[in-house]
Amino acid sequence: MTHTYQLTGMTCGGCENKVKSNLLILPDVTAVEVSKDTQSATISMEKHIGLSALQQALGGPESKYKITSQSPVKAATDTKTWAQTYKPILLIFGYVTAISLIASWQQNTIDTMVFMRIFMAGFFLTFSFFKILNLKAFSESYAMYDIVAKKFSAWGYIYAFIELGLGLSFALNLSPVIVNWVTLIVMIISIFGVLESVLNKKKIQCACLGAVFNLPMSTVTIVEDAMMIAMSAAMLILM
Repeated sequence: MTHTYQLTGMTCGGCENKVKSNLLILPDVTAVEVSKDTQSATISMEKHIGLSALQQALGGPESKYKITSQSPVKAATDTKTWAQTYKPILLIFGYVTAISLIASWQQNTIDTMVFMRIFMAGFFLTFSFFKILNLKAFSESYAMYDIVAKKFSAWGYIYAFIELGLGLSFALNLSPVIVNWVTLIVMIISIFGVLESVLNKKKIQCACLGAVFNLPMSTVTIVEDAMMIAMSAAMLILM
């Protein structure tokens, strides 16, 4: 079931992201869409959750975020398919893969090293772009699950620019050994928080594309990080 509520107190993208993350943690909540412009929240749930429980998730009665029933309350059973949910990331991977294949096609064959280097350049440049669009919102979302960002809040800001630096380095083929080692270490650290969240079935928004798209944390995120780990390790071995 899906209900729409009035939710006041949101003033920026960071507020939207925080509210969304807090509501997604609730058991039985499967999806959340919020808007500071309309001061509303649309919540999909497996079974009805009372307003008091929703308000408590937002910080209790003293919170600046106030959730109330909207009249009439909208109800719907429509749910997004897997392809619809992950359409942004699927399109990005499709574009990056196509460009990598074109760039690595040499003498009627694919140069594997060039393919991986261009793919990783495209991956990091694209993903860092969406993170940098709203650094604050990304940092807040990332701190919900990343093991470093939980303890060091500035890590979310730093991480976005690390991705940008890695993307530029792969594109320009700068210090490949150092760059691949940095990639391997950073992505291994990153995947721990993702694994913990997915294995514990936490309903948290994935911050891989910043706060621009509402992508739930899932095995797709694990595959994404694992692919970068595998490619950087393979490039180190083949050098």
